[in-house]
Amino acid sequence: MSNWTREQTLVALNLYCQMPFGKIHKGNPIIIEMANRIKRTPSALAMKLVNLASLDPAIIESGRVGLSGASALDREVWGDFQEDPDKIAYESQLVVDAIAFKDETLDELSSGAGDEGSSQNYFSENSVANVVVRRKQNFFRKSVLSSYESKCCMTGVSHPDLLVASHIVPWAIDAHNRLNPANGLCLSALHDKAYDRGLLTVLPDFTIRVSARLRDCVPSPLIAEYLLALEGKTITLPNKFKPDPEFLRYHEKEIFRS
Repeated sequence: MSNWTREQTLVALNLYCQMPFGKIHKGNPIIIEMANRIKRTPSALAMKLVNLASLDPAIIESGRVGLSGASALDREVWGDFQEDPDKIAYESQLVVDAIAFKDETLDELSSGAGDEGSSQNYFSENSVANVVVRRKQNFFRKSVLSSYESKCCMTGVSHPDLLVASHIVPWAIDAHNRLNPANGLCLSALHDKAYDRGLLTVLPDFTIRVSARLRDCVPSPLIAEYLLALEGKTITLPNKFKPDPEFLRYHEKEIFRS
């Protein structure tokens, strides 16, 4: 069989980002259908995803070892994604959307599946710009939620309608890392709002701090149980794309209201 193309490798990267680690196997119906569409075998596509996993520091540090067969093209595409996540993620989503169009089996991979986006929404009267933003936000949301197994990293809340892909460094501040899964935390809607307003932060060692603005008020039992009790606790780390300590440091210094 011929060598993998860049476009096929972008498809694999997109699947790696969107798919929970435990679903990366040749029996997954999505992998089977996508493999058929890009003219690869399910085994080859699943192996490509695991090879990409072997380049992810979060996988390496956890002790899970991917295959050692990552190709030069795999490393090039992964390196491009680390260098410019916004550009490469968007490029990969364009390729996947073109393949998944009107294919029910692949619908969940398309940017039309789910419109919750991330913790921040930026839309304008320009319909073309809105399509781009929605495509980007959906990629980010799916990538972050899959990394955290669709559970709030502070509380374990797992209902999808209550979860938000929260940017660590806000969307408006760092366009370069808008689609970087390492710039995201999976939070419940309540904790996302508190994080966005600087009432909570996660330190570079992954422990949670609560703002004095919450501690010094007369708390309701709900605030005490769901927010104040988080002080000093450690978040549940994701299976992929561990949050970048530099992003966490930015939030602590620039957004957190200590």
